[in-house]
Amino acid sequence: MNETTIISGKDFAKNLRKDIGRKVSILKESHGITPSLSVILVGKDPASEVYVRNKGKATIEAGMKSDTYNLPETTSHDVVLEKVALLNNDPTVHGILVQLPLPEQIFTDEIINSINPDKDVDGFHTLNVGRLNSGQNAMVPCTPVGCMLMLKDLIGDLSGKQAIVVGRSNIVGKPMAALLLRENCTVTIAHSRTKDLEAECRRADIVIAAVGRARMVRGSWIKPGAVVIDVGINRIDDNTTKSGTRLVGDVHFEEAAIVASAITPVPGGVGPMTIACLLKNTLTAACRQAGISEPD
Repeated sequence: MNETTIISGKDFAKNLRKDIGRKVSILKESHGITPSLSVILVGKDPASEVYVRNKGKATIEAGMKSDTYNLPETTSHDVVLEKVALLNNDPTVHGILVQLPLPEQIFTDEIINSINPDKDVDGFHTLNVGRLNSGQNAMVPCTPVGCMLMLKDLIGDLSGKQAIVVGRSNIVGKPMAALLLRENCTVTIAHSRTKDLEAECRRADIVIAAVGRARMVRGSWIKPGAVVIDVGINRIDDNTTKSGTRLVGDVHFEEAAIVASAITPVPGGVGPMTIACLLKNTLTAACRQAGISEPD
């Protein structure tokens, strides 16, 4: 029996960021364009603050321009709309990201759909959803992009593979299924109401777990030799750690790793890819807005 490959998203993301930095340098030299990302953060959610800070640091390290607009928790819906409009109209801004979640007085869907779709580096705009599902050039959510990059690097041609996506969120599940379809996979989207979820998973050559339930997908659910991409991040109690908790995915890693041919760990799997793919989307957006091809 072959040894299971543990897919290091950390290493993959490091190499991807390095390659993006190289392409940014070429873009600056050949076209005088510096890709620019603007992030709007409303309030002081600690997790969001850390995430936004990491995004800004990674953006600058890749040679891009990074701006963060910190707005008070009490900021009105209209003020956020006005800020988005200013960034939409600024030709030096290529990517706009409004950090979620937003305070309750702000209508999230309206804010997302007020972003210029070509600057929507999160890929959440309704027009980008439509473009993705109709096979057009779209800005695609970062996490599914990261999953797809790792899958194609590992497997190569995905055509004809049976794939299951466990979870149907707009951020991961649905766009992930669309990307797999684009690669000619046969795709099942499963969820909490799927009958005999275990049997559905066992048919799949590729399992994408993005359901938000700790260690729900068991080793017995995995077809021998399948590739497992675990998007979940869940904190569970663990009295053997200093903090009393630890992070686990949606897949029972220890069980699945015995059966799968390759699997992403949690942490260190899909997570590091998200910010790297945000940089990738910002580079793509800058090139598309300039009407030029991305550097090789």
